[in-house]
Amino acid sequence: MAVRELMRALPDVEEVEAHGSPDFRTRGKTFATHAVNHHGDGRIALWLRMPEGAQTFYIENEPEHYFRPAYVGGKGWLGVNLTTGLRWSTLIERVLTAYATVAPDATASDLVVPSVDPPNAAIDPLDFDPVTAPDFQSAVAQLRTHCLSLPEVTEDRRFGDPVWRAGKKTFATAYGRKRRLYFSFWVGVENQPLYQGASDIHIPPYTGHNGWISIDASHQPRWSLIENLMLESYRHFALKRMLKSLASD
Repeated sequence: MAVRELMRALPDVEEVEAHGSPDFRTRGKTFATHAVNHHGDGRIALWLRMPEGAQTFYIENEPEHYFRPAYVGGKGWLGVNLTTGLRWSTLIERVLTAYATVAPDATASDLVVPSVDPPNAAIDPLDFDPVTAPDFQSAVAQLRTHCLSLPEVTEDRRFGDPVWRAGKKTFATAYGRKRRLYFSFWVGVENQPLYQGASDIHIPPYTGHNGWISIDASHQPRWSLIENLMLESYRHFALKRMLKSLASD
């Protein structure tokens, strides 16, 4: 990946995964994040820590290339689109500025411009959004069919991923991480240990503490288990009239 090569060409840079995206740090301070389709925003981007005023200046003058990123935008970070035709040499300049913002005793003008070729290949759909990748579309479609067959279920999107709701309550989610597809369901905190021994099941971040588990649906998913998990999760969140309708079907 050209972005990774560019970061590694700078002095004392380490890569650390944070919230599913690679952060690039020097001496413990993050100066860049590579965000791919973050929460379904459709972008391949860099989030760069910039000097005061830089974010406003670049967004106002070139909004087609720059944006205010989630979470860190309020702290002055700059989002840089990598697919809108911004020159590679210009991107390198922005990265050097971000690096110099946090690196001790460094200034962008003193840094040697890294000799790194620009990216020359499109991103793999499995890296961009596993949920919509052709390899996994049939599995998502099958889960969709099962969910929508239940009373008063609707499909929505949350953080860019498809979710299915019983009334207003989410009971099933499909999401992708690291080129793999996962389905997530509620089982209750007390029941999570029953599933932790399985190699294709894990407790997901953010929702795991509320009693959710995730099952790997990338290849040869266990559909009998998935259907049971989906149904029990639905029953937990469904209203009495929905359960009554389910029982009468």
